[in-house]
Amino acid sequence: MDNLDAARLQMAFTLMFHIVFACIGMVMPFFMVVSHYKWLKTRNPIYLKLTKAWQKGVAIFFVTGAVSGTALSFELGLLWPEFMKHAGPIIGMPFSLEGAAFFVEALAIGFYLYGWNKLNERFHWITGVIIGVSGVASGILVVSANSWMNAPSGFDYVDGKFLNIDPVEALLNPAWFAQALHMTLAAFAATGFAVAGIHAWQVYKKRNPEVHAKAFHIAIVFGGIAALLQPLSGDISAKDVAQRQPVKLAAMEAHYETKKGVPLFIGGIVDEKNKTVSHKIEIPNALSFLAFGDFDAEVRGLNDFPQDELPPVAIPHYAFQIMVTMGGIMAMSALVYFISVRRRKWWEKSWFWLAFAILAPAGYIALEAGWVVTEVGRQPWIIHKIMRTKDAVTPMPGMVYSFYFYVLLYTILTLTVIWLMRRQIKVLNEKID
Repeated sequence: MDNLDAARLQMAFTLMFHIVFACIGMVMPFFMVVSHYKWLKTRNPIYLKLTKAWQKGVAIFFVTGAVSGTALSFELGLLWPEFMKHAGPIIGMPFSLEGAAFFVEALAIGFYLYGWNKLNERFHWITGVIIGVSGVASGILVVSANSWMNAPSGFDYVDGKFLNIDPVEALLNPAWFAQALHMTLAAFAATGFAVAGIHAWQVYKKRNPEVHAKAFHIAIVFGGIAALLQPLSGDISAKDVAQRQPVKLAAMEAHYETKKGVPLFIGGIVDEKNKTVSHKIEIPNALSFLAFGDFDAEVRGLNDFPQDELPPVAIPHYAFQIMVTMGGIMAMSALVYFISVRRRKWWEKSWFWLAFAILAPAGYIALEAGWVVTEVGRQPWIIHKIMRTKDAVTPMPGMVYSFYFYVLLYTILTLTVIWLMRRQIKVLNEKID
């Protein structure tokens, strides 16, 4: 394994874990404050028990997100020094602002965790809201830095030099809104379905179902609304990619020939050697319409781009299909839930709880697949059309050992989180005195 492959694998592996920790840390505070609000209004001890269990989950994922995020910040300098040399002054602002948001979140968590019976009840609840808002702000700012890699702006690139740097323009780059909206909704959908699925399983197994049913309904409302809105943000993202990164769109759809009135492929097996896609379902003219709002619009194919600027095709194509499939299933499941609000007898059926328990990982499968599309689809560039990934990697040998170390570190971190969260579920399974 050479340095480039080791660096790519290490970055992919750590991001795969961090994105889950970060999204849960962004979204769970909102579940917590809704439960807390219900406790303040009803004084139902179930909501107090649920709030205190969820606040421990928020604390756990705040710490793990901080650890994994700090490791990633070191990786940027360790693995990609040439990238940081030039990109640091340009996208330093979103990272600095993210640090400020993280600091506010840390203060709010301190007030919230230790404020029970010490602070005014309304102020105490507001500190929980601040945790959630600052967490979402952190996520949006980090996504802004990533979107800049897809739509570099805020500088002039002259003779290999980055001149006339404008950090604000870089922060508000052309891709930031589409990516931030899509990622934020994905975080809420994935975490909402995951948390709801965990509690649905407990209801299905009849383990203190009254507590877990209330937890399920809070989580699935957030997850369901986000899942129903996600196709709209997906449409915005697809049109944005079609305009700025047409080669990524072509890879996502495994579309090789430039044509007008291009069909949308559902499924399909990619043969990169022969540049064909077999066993797919075609929806006539749909890709042209989704990309440009015109059924007869021309869509550029992969054969229209230089060979040395093509990303791998099979990986983003399969990842895109997985993302869309999981997203579609979640949206339909959300409709089932909201219909069931009027037909509460469905909640009495074991199939209802089992179905949502099975769906627990769906959102994070879609989330991981979406990041594969974003990152692999941009290759061979680390900064689109400006710097190639191979030119940004460290020249120092031995990165494979760093990769192995990070695999071990994140495996231990993940097992620790699983152990801690299982303890919280056991607490919720205990009857209220």
